[in-house]
Amino acid sequence: MKTILITGGTGFIGNHLCRSLLNKGNRIICVDNNSTGYLSNISDCFDNPNFTFIDYDITLPIKVAETIDMIFHLACPASPPVYQKNPIKTLDTCFLGTKNILELAKNKNARILLTSTSEVYGDPTISPQNEEYRGNVNPIGIRACYDEGKRIAETLMFEYHRLYNVDIRVVRIFNTYGPNMDPNDGRVVSNFINQCIRN
Repeated sequence: MKTILITGGTGFIGNHLCRSLLNKGNRIICVDNNSTGYLSNISDCFDNPNFTFIDYDITLPIKVAETIDMIFHLACPASPPVYQKNPIKTLDTCFLGTKNILELAKNKNARILLTSTSEVYGDPTISPQNEEYRGNVNPIGIRACYDEGKRIAETLMFEYHRLYNVDIRVVRIFNTYGPNMDPNDGRVVSNFINQCIRN
């Protein structure tokens, strides 16, 4: 049994990850302030004695008493209308939140995975993008709070690896959709589905 901390665990992807890793016999600590997630997404997890929920905003430094083996860092609004509604909070979550979680990973000697995004490529000049492509991001556009926020989160991950030997992983997620997704989140697949429903 591993002890795994998941930030953003009540969100669209996080709730599925909590459930999957819990069902594999791990102890799960779910951290979320429910700014875009819902407790109802993880209601079936509460009866499991290996599941703990902490209502917390990761833009504040966090301390956890337990030993932590792994951290999955998913906390950040990914819906364009939501992250643009409060761009400074989005930037704080990407920078301060990631820094706080990296400090926790460093102190606990835990492996950490950051869920980044295809938005780090911006408006790409090549398609499909490969891992070496550095992107074409507008740093002052309305999406920059998310695009540049995720870029600095990736930078933080690699600097903590170089300076402190933190065991890191970064995944860039593209257009994920499925159960418990907010149908009005403004992303491409949900927009297509809604448009089909409305003919």
